Amino acid sequence: MSFEVIPAVDMRNGKCVQLVQGVPGSEMVSLDDPVAVAKDWVSQGAKTLHLIDLDGAIDGKRKNAPIIEKIVKECKPLGMKIQVGGGIRSFENAAELLNIGVDRVILSTAAINNPQLVKELADEFGSEHINVALDSKNGKVAIDGWKKESEFTAVEMGIKFEELGAGSILFTNIDSEGLLQGVNTAPTEELAKSVSIPVIASGGVTKLDDLIALKNTGAKAVVVGSALYIGKFTLPEAINIISEDL
Repeated sequence: MSFEVIPAVDMRNGKCVQLVQGVPGSEMVSLDDPVAVAKDWVSQGAKTLHLIDLDGAIDGKRKNAPIIEKIVKECKPLGMKIQVGGGIRSFENAAELLNIGVDRVILSTAAINNPQLVKELADEFGSEHINVALDSKNGKVAIDGWKKESEFTAVEMGIKFEELGAGSILFTNIDSEGLLQGVNTAPTEELAKSVSIPVIASGGVTKLDDLIALKNTGAKAVVVGSALYIGKFTLPEAINIISEDL
């Protein structure tokens, strides 16, 4: 895959929000209609949508499932690929999403707690549909909506989940996430060099140069949230600068 800029549609209590470092109550953006937001990204040139149910990630309850289903129903016919995460804690949760047309499910806490789930899903649906999110805080993978730190590094987990059948890794540097202070490329580059499956970067993108820097790490895509929502740059500008940097 060529390098891709993927807009985030993070949902909490039925709204499209952007949190600072995933902390509830820290919303810097709150929009009433996530479906309209998703369709707007499509109109601006997105090829993939990144949908996260924050209620699911933080509280374990996938409150925004009906909204996600509506986005899938309205955006898939427009040619979109859709990846979904947040609160996917079981085989059944993942299967339900894949069966309604989601292209890639993102497993986080469930994968760390039960690595065999990744193998089971990859065997059933194909590796390309299974993504594992490795969210790094202070050098360790965080779980339970970033509330707990595990004892594992992202590189250790990335290698393990590739062996178990994950088709891609979503790597978020929590230390940079939502702060709009730029990216720290070293952890992303270390992970990208340690695995052969695609790494999707996330966290800290503030300016267009950050996109180039992440592309140069060997990552295959970047998820962008706050910078797009508050107008640091537009999605077409992001797509153009990546296309020009060949």
